[in-house]
Parts: sequence; C-alpha cells; structure tokens
Amino acid sequence: MKKHMNTRTLTGLALFTAIVVVLQLLGAFIKFGPFSISLTLVPIVVGAAIYGWGAGAWLGFVFSFVVLLTDSAAFMVVNAPATILVVLVKGTAAGLCAGLVYKALAKVNDWLAVICAAIVCPVVNTGLFVVGCELFFMPTISEWAAAAGFPSAGNFLIFGMIGINFLAELVINIVLSPVIVRLIKIGKKENR
Repeated sequence: MKKHMNTRTLTGLALFTAIVVVLQLLGAFIKFGPFSISLTLVPIVVGAAIYGWGAGAWLGFVFSFVVLLTDSAAFMVVNAPATILVVLVKGTAAGLCAGLVYKALAKVNDWLAVICAAIVCPVVNTGLFVVGCELFFMPTISEWAAAAGFPSAGNFLIFGMIGINFLAELVINIVLSPVIVRLIKIGKKENR
C-alpha cells in the first residue's frame, strides 16, 4: 500500500471494512454443520486486489475480530489465548496472502491474479484453522468427534467441521471475487 492514502482510498477501505463487519455478522446465521459459512472472504479478496496487500491484511484482521466476538465461544471456553491467536492469525494471514498473490500475478494477468487470490484466501484461512486445531484443540475435538459418532477426530475435523464450509467459501470466492473486481475497475475507468 502507498505510504500516504488519499481520500478515495480511505473511503473505499472504510466501506470495505463496514462490508466485512456486516457480512460476518449476517453470515453467523448461515450455518452448515457447527460453523458458519464466511461470506466475508469475498470483500477481503476484492479489497486486497483494489487497495493492496495491506488492505487485505487489515480486512482479514477486521474479519477475525468479528469472528472472535460472534463465532468462537466453543473454542474460547477450551483455551481463550489460543483461540484469540488462531482466529486473529488465520484471518489476517488470509487477507495478507490474498493481497500478495494478487500483487505477484497482476503483472501477468489481472483475471488470473484475482482467481488465484480468491483461492488462496479460503485455503489460508481454513488451513491455519486446521493447524490451530491440531496444535491447541485436538483433545476437545476428539471428544466432539466421539459424541457426534465420527470414527476419529481427523474425520470430524475435515468432514464435520470444515468440509462443506470450506468448499462453499472457495466456490463463492472464485465466482464472486473476479466479477466484483472487474466491475469496480470498469467503474473506476469510467469515472476518470
């Protein structure tokens, strides 16, 4: 991101921040399995593509903060510091990585850059969630798996907790992010 932001950039980033908050609050009500589908990854990818990797990291952090407030109670009671760490790192890293991937590939092909960023964002978000679960929460997840009738904690983690959620987030991101970025860039060209 540029060292000095102009009014248009600040306004756009504020708008994307508000969209992230609203989508995450609304998305908390859309559940498949025990967790909600995150519609918020789309504006994180779009914000990272339009305003840079720093904006992606910021939007990912905002997403993480709202998740902490709305959708992390099951893990907070098990280990609050680990929950805070995992949630803040996974969201922020997802936005940051999406922005860096977009920046690296945009010179080659803008459409490809957005699609790859749209893939990277949920992969990083979910991947770091799985790593955090492995590091801090597996005994609890094993108990949840047994109670839900799964043969192992790994099966429960992949098929019960993240499978459908991840696939839905990935598809939504791949479909919507490139279209929205394209529309914003068309609008920017027409306003010049």
